[in-house]
Amino acid sequence: MFVSLPAQISICRDLPNVEVITFSLNGISDLEPLNQCQNLSELYLRKNNIASLNELFYLKNLPRLKVLWLSENPCCGSDPHRYRMTVLRNLPSLQKLDNQAVTEEELSQALVDGEEITAPPARRRMEGSCSASTECSAAESTVETESELLSFSLEETNKIREQLGMKPVPKDKFSSSSPQETDCSRKTRNNVLNAILLLTKELDAEGLEIVQQTVGRRLQALRKRELQEE
Repeated sequence: MFVSLPAQISICRDLPNVEVITFSLNGISDLEPLNQCQNLSELYLRKNNIASLNELFYLKNLPRLKVLWLSENPCCGSDPHRYRMTVLRNLPSLQKLDNQAVTEEELSQALVDGEEITAPPARRRMEGSCSASTECSAAESTVETESELLSFSLEETNKIREQLGMKPVPKDKFSSSSPQETDCSRKTRNNVLNAILLLTKELDAEGLEIVQQTVGRRLQALRKRELQEE
């Protein structure tokens, strides 16, 4: 199973069999929901809001994790060597870190230069709604530009639409969404798309046909309403 798209990482608590997770550019700061993903082999978390390497505590008991992309997070700090050594000391099964292959020499050196993480980080915030928590602020500071987020969302949204047998969304139509739309509302929309994609992977042919018919009826209704509005 593969998880992509901007989404709340908490969804991973319900996906123990997930194998590949792509949550880059998503304002994530807490890796605790991943600690039950025992089949996870690849994890992409580039450009998030992970402040402490102590978050690696939640990845230490994932036996199949081979690929981790954690660069461009605050936890990487100003010392690339210390950062890499600490990650490898705590996750010695990694074969690739930040798109760079891990060597036997590095794993040996990590035992000397890396810091061992033995406890989870202190929680820095209470879980809450997007409008009331600091998660939205973190997302706003992590995503570098509005156009970058739109481009990322368009690409991933069209991947979902393709798997559902739907036409891709044109770039001009996608980027014309209201400038007042908040990051939170955009996340909510993408979370719904993400959930749909995950559920389709669990359906058989009969179930997928039902989904296709339902989507077709929904599209017809939306197109009819658009024509009426015009």
